[in-house]
Amino acid sequence: MTIYFYSTNDEFFEFSNFSEHGFTLKNKYWPTVEHYFQAQKFPGHAQEENIRTAKSPAKAKQLGRTRSVPLRADWETVKDDIMREAVLAKFRAYDDLKERLLNTGNDKLVENAPDDYYWGCGKDDSGKNMLGKIVMETREILRQEQKAVKS
Repeated sequence: MTIYFYSTNDEFFEFSNFSEHGFTLKNKYWPTVEHYFQAQKFPGHAQEENIRTAKSPAKAKQLGRTRSVPLRADWETVKDDIMREAVLAKFRAYDDLKERLLNTGNDKLVENAPDDYYWGCGKDDSGKNMLGKIVMETREILRQEQKAVKS
């Protein structure tokens, strides 16, 4: 089975980066994965904190897309690992969310973002679905951690 997530109307919306499941990383609280991800484009710059404290994930995304502040030089190289770090922190922070993810078994998870062909599946399902892949990787990490605790 394939599980799609993206909008607030989706049954699995909480798998989205816009779900309000905050977590702590780098000794700071981040309201959503989107806040963390966008802020990491500008480490050590005032823009990082502007994004962290944005009123919504949509505002964080908008602030992250600014080019009035230069992106970190290695962004294209590190962005996937930054997403992995944030998604894992989010799912580790909430037992109910972790269980919901683990209960998806081996279902394929797809970010059904029609305009995003990198993180999502795009309009025609030809996108890379990197966020879906990262959430599935996270599921496997959590599964292994759960097994380690039980043994």
